[in-house]
Amino acid sequence: MSSLVYLVPTALFMGALGLFAFMWSMKNDQYDDPDGAANRILDSEDKPL
Repeated sequence: MSSLVYLVPTALFMGALGLFAFMWSMKNDQYDDPDGAANRILDSEDKPL
């Protein structure tokens, strides 16, 4: 039972750290790629057999 004294705050800290990293990536437009899909559909990487 005494291990919960260490595990619960550690889990809360790691969860908050993950949430902070996600919010930072959203703020810095890490998921925005407006031209990527448009160019990717035209660039075929399929090689003939």
